[in-house]
Amino acid sequence: MTNFDLFRWKNAGMTNLGVNKLLKFYRKCEMKMSLRQMAQVAQIKSISNFIESYKNQNVKELREKYKKFSSFSILDENYPERLKEIYNPPVLIFYQGNIELLKTPKVAFVGSRESTPNGVKAVQKLIKELNQSFTIVSGLAKGIDAASHISAIKNQTSTIAVIGTGLDIFYPTENRKIQEYLSKKQLILSEYAPGEKPLKYHFPERNRIIAGLSRGVVVVEAKLRSGSLITCERALEEGRDVFAVPGNIADGFSDGCNYLIQQGAKLVFKGQDILGEYTY
Repeated sequence: MTNFDLFRWKNAGMTNLGVNKLLKFYRKCEMKMSLRQMAQVAQIKSISNFIESYKNQNVKELREKYKKFSSFSILDENYPERLKEIYNPPVLIFYQGNIELLKTPKVAFVGSRESTPNGVKAVQKLIKELNQSFTIVSGLAKGIDAASHISAIKNQTSTIAVIGTGLDIFYPTENRKIQEYLSKKQLILSEYAPGEKPLKYHFPERNRIIAGLSRGVVVVEAKLRSGSLITCERALEEGRDVFAVPGNIADGFSDGCNYLIQQGAKLVFKGQDILGEYTY
């Protein structure tokens, strides 16, 4: 079994969860299976569609697409242990940049796409005060995500972006320069194949990777109903620490952060509040 096999299964319509089920089965009993048997183990809804799609693949073209970017899989030794622990870990990840950053201790920063100047200042303050102790993980979205990556770069801190598209897609377009810089000097990860567009469901899926890679998640300016709170839910499910920056109760921009604090997340207003949770 190779990483390209994983790519072919997914390309034919097997979900990431389905591939994980199949790999789990293979680990228990090593036996040669037909496509139909594989589809049954992976619990694919339309087995006939999967078999037809798999057999009709242009393997040469698919291999060229697969080789467009470097990748690693859950079968490889360099796959992060923390990520293996999560529910439905990504079986195949494409990357650009310095893969050695996966070995470093990591903290995620997430928050609103509609960030305020105060939110950006909070990110800048915390990342500076973390004093290069962690690699900063975020999602390269507008607002707090972008501010987190930029603040890390300005403070000579390593940073990892997990995106919800193929690595050759720039979304949002205004972050293209940041993405191009990170792809050369830092690290960008995606479980999506080259050319895959920014579909709505990709971003909650991406959030589980952000949480899974990190020791803790720092939330800055999140509304009550936001993707940032979904990331925190994933983090809590996987036993990660959740930190929240309190905010103004009148404008609604930090209602999600204030709610998290009310529910037990650690209130943070300086870098030491985060560092104090870990031993150095």
